[in-house]
Amino acid sequence: MNKPEKIVSADLSEPLTFPAEAYISRDYAEAEADRLWSKVWQHAGRVEELAEVGSYITYNIAHDSILIVRTGPDTIKAYHNVCPHRARRLVGNNAGGGQGVLPQSKGEHSACGRQGAFTCAYHAWTFDLDGKATHILDKDDWQGALNEERTSLTPVQVDTWGGWIWINMDPGARPLRDYLEPVASLLDPFEFEKMRYRFRQWGVFDCNWKVALEAFLEPYHVAGTHPQLTKYGDFYAWSRTLGLHGHDGYDTKDHTAEGSADRTTVHRAPKGKDARVNIARMQQEFWDTIGASTTETLVQAAQRLVDELPEGTPPQQVHHHWIMAAKADDAARGVIWPEISDEQMSQAGLALSVFPNMNILPGPTFALYYRVRPYGSDPDKCIYEAIALDRFPPGEEPKTEWVFADQDLTAWPHVIAQDISNMIEVQRGLKSRGFRGNLPNPWQERKVTNLHRGLAKYMGIGAPRPLD
Repeated sequence: MNKPEKIVSADLSEPLTFPAEAYISRDYAEAEADRLWSKVWQHAGRVEELAEVGSYITYNIAHDSILIVRTGPDTIKAYHNVCPHRARRLVGNNAGGGQGVLPQSKGEHSACGRQGAFTCAYHAWTFDLDGKATHILDKDDWQGALNEERTSLTPVQVDTWGGWIWINMDPGARPLRDYLEPVASLLDPFEFEKMRYRFRQWGVFDCNWKVALEAFLEPYHVAGTHPQLTKYGDFYAWSRTLGLHGHDGYDTKDHTAEGSADRTTVHRAPKGKDARVNIARMQQEFWDTIGASTTETLVQAAQRLVDELPEGTPPQQVHHHWIMAAKADDAARGVIWPEISDEQMSQAGLALSVFPNMNILPGPTFALYYRVRPYGSDPDKCIYEAIALDRFPPGEEPKTEWVFADQDLTAWPHVIAQDISNMIEVQRGLKSRGFRGNLPNPWQERKVTNLHRGLAKYMGIGAPRPLD
């Protein structure tokens, strides 16, 4: 008699497992292009990259390239980056007709520039910013068969939230805001649209995109991967599902930390007898080894705590004083913080993941986020990006560019390099005959499990199942 099939709970709270196929199968990677990437909303860039009419960027995912262009002061449009005549990419490697195209070896990442029209370098068909063909060489040869629909660029859904540009290739996709909830409501108070790039770095890694993303979906790895950070605090965490998306924050093992802004967020108060000293040390460590998850203002305000507060001040008071001092320092230089309550800060927690390929660590004036995507349809390669946002005084926003660091660990911030060091070895291990399937932590790694539950909904295979 067959045993009844065990039902997986909605919150994924029980011990579960899922197979390695999603990471290593070429058939799975090929199918992702059609079943996943053509159906989901994806962050493709920042609005400030399209500052003027005619500014454009490209976003490449699997076999598709998307051309995103500012067509008017308040309008952005997106198209498939392909000429309807003979399928040459309009913008990309040696595409011609545009400035700012990345070198060919890096062409799978993106291109950018500004122009008033797009001309195909193959047969000189030309398209205006609205995607309409304005020049077709010897058009009369088609005997009147070419209409506007046939010769225009194929449109792609595009919308914005948080200062990010999002695209979806599915014409029938639900609205972006609906897709992002409840993540969007949890993060709206941070006003990411008023932040700007502080750095943005990328590389092509020898691992599946899920391996790269999962390296940042949980703090459970800190003791093993970042042992130098454990002197500042415990990294035990809660995690939960938010529909397709995920959420986590720092916790205590009796699960009493949730709801406390000074204990759950990325800039929490650390452990130790003297919170003044430990906050200062932790902030300096973050600045020196991550270059993100804090700001110069927060670091400098932390260094003054030992002078501004007496020894023995309770950690919560130290944390509050530090945040208020940094807020005042920023105001003096023209950086105004959004009004975020302690409750809103604690509700945001440590990090939120947006399905399928983005993870965001929010702060009052900063954000650190990661975006990953496949490299073509190769299951053993991916494009990985680490991006820091910050608030700047008006007119002092830096002009950043993408920095290509590849897999050179010395070119990445130290903490991120430690994460990268795991990725190739995980990809190798997933192919081992001795690996019997993932065993994610039921409390701390639900974001990872939820990613694979979401993938299974689109891909039709690989859903997490109870451990036997």
